[in-house]
Amino acid sequence: MLTKKMLVAGALALAALPPMAAQTGAADAAPHGQAPAAPAYDAELASSLGGNDQGMRKYVLVILKTGPNKVTDKAERATMFEGHFANIKKLAAEKKLAVAGPLDGKEGRRGIFILATPELAQAKAYVDADPVIVKGEMVAEYHVFYSSAALMAVNDLHNRIEKKH
Repeated sequence: MLTKKMLVAGALALAALPPMAAQTGAADAAPHGQAPAAPAYDAELASSLGGNDQGMRKYVLVILKTGPNKVTDKAERATMFEGHFANIKKLAAEKKLAVAGPLDGKEGRRGIFILATPELAQAKAYVDADPVIVKGEMVAEYHVFYSSAALMAVNDLHNRIEKKH
């Protein structure tokens, strides 16, 4: 549930970005033949999100895939997933997780984490304690991922739009 909300929050964060000039007619406000002014660079914001001069940073993308052990006991499965979602919330609160969300299950791919570290070993340490990994319900595949530092703002935005906490 939470992961779906976080994925939706990411999409909403992108939607909340200022619209392009062509969509708003803002290009008409610029002097003839000149492009509209670019939004002002916010060095403090870029730094707080870990962005470089291009507004980018390294993350680790984790793909959670079906593991070797299917937990079938209903109570144990419920407890395992409660722990999984608690781990997601904890990592997000600690600013270690930028985005998480479920996948469609095709080819055994069940979910993603985008972790706020460029180090594979550190990402592994964050994920190894997750109950779905501990129980073998899922296994993790790790990839260094370079993307917008703005991903780090998703959780704060999500907390502002989540009606039920």
